[in-house]
Amino acid sequence: MKKDLHPSNYRLVVFKDMSNDYAFITKSCIDTKETIKWEDGNEYPLVKLEISHTSHPYYTGKMKLVDTAGRIDKFRNRYNKK
Repeated sequence: MKKDLHPSNYRLVVFKDMSNDYAFITKSCIDTKETIKWEDGNEYPLVKLEISHTSHPYYTGKMKLVDTAGRIDKFRNRYNKK
């Protein structure tokens, strides 16, 4: 095995889905500035996610359109078959 190939700062990190407040803990070497108190009473680094397996339409089976600027409506109006 090559030396110094893999990162040496693996530690437990909490990943939190901000759309439904689902959180899970796993080992990672990602850098983060925020921390969170976990169920065991210890404080861990926190990584905020926009989407995870609990909110992604592929895994949930529910389609959710996120349209902030009305782009979908503009597209439908422009290419609407009459």
